[in-house]
Amino acid sequence: MRIRIAHATTYRYAAPPKIVTQTLRLTPRNHDGQFVANWRIGISADCALFAHDDAFGNLSHTFTAEGPFDELTVSVDGEIETQDTNGLVTGTVERFPPSLFLRETTLTQADAAIIAFSETARAVGDTLAMLHHLLGKIYGEMTFDPNPTHPATTAVESFALKRGVCQDLTHIFIACARNLGIPARYIGGYFCRADGVTAQEAGHAWAETYVSDELGWVAFDPANGICATDAHVRVAMGLDYLGAAPVRGTRIGGGDESMEVEVHVLPAHQTQSQAQTQSQA
Repeated sequence: MRIRIAHATTYRYAAPPKIVTQTLRLTPRNHDGQFVANWRIGISADCALFAHDDAFGNLSHTFTAEGPFDELTVSVDGEIETQDTNGLVTGTVERFPPSLFLRETTLTQADAAIIAFSETARAVGDTLAMLHHLLGKIYGEMTFDPNPTHPATTAVESFALKRGVCQDLTHIFIACARNLGIPARYIGGYFCRADGVTAQEAGHAWAETYVSDELGWVAFDPANGICATDAHVRVAMGLDYLGAAPVRGTRIGGGDESMEVEVHVLPAHQTQSQAQTQSQA
C-alpha cells in the first residue's frame, strides 16, 4: 500500500514567546515492509533544523525558534510504501537488547488490577498465544474514548476507567506483557483506516513485543484488536509515549498556550476530497 500522510500541529500563544525549542520524532525510517518514498518537515518560523538519531535510533530533529510570534506550526507530509508482514517487525534499528523493554515506567506501571488481568493469559498457551489473548481482552473490554484521558494518563488510571485512546490501550498492553515477562515497547506512527475516514485527531499508537529469538518482535494494535498490517506506518519507538512522543519542547515566555492538531492519512491514489465524499456516502 502507498500511504499519504499530512500532519500539522499549530501552537498559539497568549503573548509572543522569546524562544521555543522543540524535538521532533516525526520522520519514519525504512525497514522490512516499510519504505519512505518522500518526506518533508516544515516549520513556520525562520530557524535551522538539526537531524540526529536519539538513543532508541529514532530519526529526530531539533530546532530553536526566536520570537516574537503569535503562533508556530510544525508540519510533516510525505508518502510511505508498506507491505503486510503479518505483524513481524524486522530490519529496524536495534540499539538495546530486548530485556531493556521489561523496564517499568510511570506510564506503564502495573497495579494489582492490571496484574490480575494479565495473569489470565498464562493458561492459554505459549507466548504468542498469551499476547493474542491479551490483545482480544483489551480490545473487548476497553472503550475507545478520547474525553477522560490526556498524554500523562497512566495505564493504571485508564484501566480503572476502562476507557481511553490508542495511547492508553497501548500502555495497558505493555504493562500486561511486561508483567508476564515479555519485553514490550511503545510505537508511535499512523494508521490508514479502511472505512474511508482520513481526518484524524492525532497519530496512532501500538505495541511491539519480543516473542522469541525465532520470531523476534511482533506488533500488536490493541485499539483495533489486530496485529500491525500494511495500514500501519511506524515512526518512533520508546519505553512509553514519552520516549516516542512526536513533539516535545520548552519555551521562554508566551503565556498560556493552545494547540491544534490536524492529521490526514489516506491511500496515495486518493485525494482528500475523494476520501471525504466516500466517507459521507
